[in-house]
Amino acid sequence: VQLQASGGGLVHNGGSLRLSCTASGFTLPLRDFSVGWFRRAPGKVREEVSCISSLGGTTHYADFVKGRFTISRDDAKNTVYLQMNNLRPEDTAVYFCGTVRLCFESPPGIEGRGTQVTVSS
Repeated sequence: VQLQASGGGLVHNGGSLRLSCTASGFTLPLRDFSVGWFRRAPGKVREEVSCISSLGGTTHYADFVKGRFTISRDDAKNTVYLQMNNLRPEDTAVYFCGTVRLCFESPPGIEGRGTQVTVSS
């Protein structure tokens, strides 16, 4: 059972990236899980950035990314995406995805390897 985050990189202030979270080894499709995107910056605690619920695909966002980030799911590809626009230097962190019991209320259960996002000023 594995979640793999990819799509990180180095962008300038105001740039965009799209992260992907791909599942493998699950007996159930990823749409049966609520999936959150989290980030961890050096010296800071883990933050939940966004989440998509298993039932109905309701999306949730932290206030500091509302209007800039969009979470989505492609059931055919068993993948959850995080489109990040208007990136800021403070968004620099390792981003990873994880299954959660409840969006913004539960820590990640199955947690994937992260991908580095670096935003230069």
